[in-house]
Amino acid sequence: MTRKQVTIVITERLGLKELVALGVGGMVGGGIFSVLGLSVSLSGHAAPIAFILGGIIAVLTGLSYAHLGLAFRSDGGSFTYLEHAFKNRNIAGIGGWLLVVGYIGTMALYAYTFGVYGAAMLGADEAGGVLHHALETLVLLVFLGVNLYGVRATGTTEDILVLIKVLILGIFGLIGVFHMESARLLPFFNKGFLGVLMGAALIFVAYEGFELIPNAVNEMEDPERNLPRGILYSILITTFIYVVVALVAVGNLSEDQIIKYKEYALAVAAKPFLGELGFLLIGLGALLSTSSAINATLFGTARLAKVMAEEDELPKAFSYTARTRPVPWVSLVVISALTLVFVNIADLTIISSFASSTFLLIFAAVNAAAYRLRQRIHMAGWIPATGVVATLLSWVILMAYLGKHDPQGLLSIGLFYLSVIVLELLFSRRALISLRR
Repeated sequence: MTRKQVTIVITERLGLKELVALGVGGMVGGGIFSVLGLSVSLSGHAAPIAFILGGIIAVLTGLSYAHLGLAFRSDGGSFTYLEHAFKNRNIAGIGGWLLVVGYIGTMALYAYTFGVYGAAMLGADEAGGVLHHALETLVLLVFLGVNLYGVRATGTTEDILVLIKVLILGIFGLIGVFHMESARLLPFFNKGFLGVLMGAALIFVAYEGFELIPNAVNEMEDPERNLPRGILYSILITTFIYVVVALVAVGNLSEDQIIKYKEYALAVAAKPFLGELGFLLIGLGALLSTSSAINATLFGTARLAKVMAEEDELPKAFSYTARTRPVPWVSLVVISALTLVFVNIADLTIISSFASSTFLLIFAAVNAAAYRLRQRIHMAGWIPATGVVATLLSWVILMAYLGKHDPQGLLSIGLFYLSVIVLELLFSRRALISLRR
């Protein structure tokens, strides 16, 4: 159970258009508004290539999700696929725990983006100031309150917000293409191809979201036809949006400007051809997009934790609900608290690195599951095998980048993963002993 699946009120079968909207909405959340600057700072003029590479990895993994989704038709998503593929219960358990913390990482990225754009629109020039921290904290507390109260976004509201943010990025891309300075695009590989690979790995979190589509397999029209097409089309559309946006940003800003305004470079890139209105338009899109994403992610992640607790994969407290409403208040509070701590102590690079790293590992595991089950799910083995290699290679490149540029951050992420694995192993051992009794 994930964030979009639980926030959409389904009154009829989902057709291809709805599935594509679900996938694009899940991917074009809030990440692109902040990770664009990171990608350009690493990939240089070839930032569009970095997004294309990310899209290729997403397509390979998306095909694995499509075949697994059709084979098992469960709303358990990645957690369910790992359970079926691996006999060792701890593999699925660790995957589930990583999925929860991965969504915490994406929420931190959305909150960070909300804070930095909000502060910039109010006149603060640098990220990490008091106003930035206050806004990112406030937005998390507001949506914690909303979710505790039991209010949830309807499918109509989510669809409108998705349409608004895609339109804003569309306007930015359509007008910006005609105002680019071609000289800014040359030499194309000014940071080298390794920089492109690092950029692709660091911003891969911008593609997190397509894995939500298979969770609605039981509510689809003609899933055998529409599920794979919905995943493929949504990834291709999202990749196109990202490539155009990156191209316009590179063509309108100097490298010094991108480095200076890294956290909100997308809004600054709109100024040369849309003026202050463009800055405010992109800022508004970022605020709307991240607000929607935080609300939906918190809602879905808390319920994912609740389901895992009911299956003895998390402490039973995560399944506790309010007496008057089916609100998993313990999950909401704990997840929000962890996100608040993370977003207030880490910078954008660490937050994006952690979220991208986590989903690269999860997608590698799901590709491995598809490969193990390839005969059962009727899938050519080379596709998930290539997906495993691509995701793991990207993960290694990302770790190498952190090792060179932020060894303390790499150590922190490594210790966190180790803690998650140890805690899951200890907890699962206790749960198994309890079940035997």
